[in-house]
Amino acid sequence: MAWIILIASGMLEAVWAAALAASRGFGRPRPTIVFGVALVASMAGLAYAMTELPTGTAYAVWVGIGATLTVIWAMVTGAERASLVRILLLLLLVASVIGLKVVS
Repeated sequence: MAWIILIASGMLEAVWAAALAASRGFGRPRPTIVFGVALVASMAGLAYAMTELPTGTAYAVWVGIGATLTVIWAMVTGAERASLVRILLLLLLVASVIGLKVVS
């Protein structure tokens, strides 16, 4: 169960990161609210997962999922340029997250 919650929390990290950018310095109410709710839920899920998983593994997986999805979202929306090198590096990051799961 801790792994499922950790994965969901990592996904919420990408949500709050995107909402933070969309809030334009907390000047737009709707993205600011999404940011706050996603941030609290993401942190709560990470905290729960850390009760059953090693801290280093849980944090690395959480950050890896959040960072990967945030970059993918930025590429899909056109905020960042997609390139072969970026995609290969994201695949390496995903492989690293999977590797941490396998050895835990």
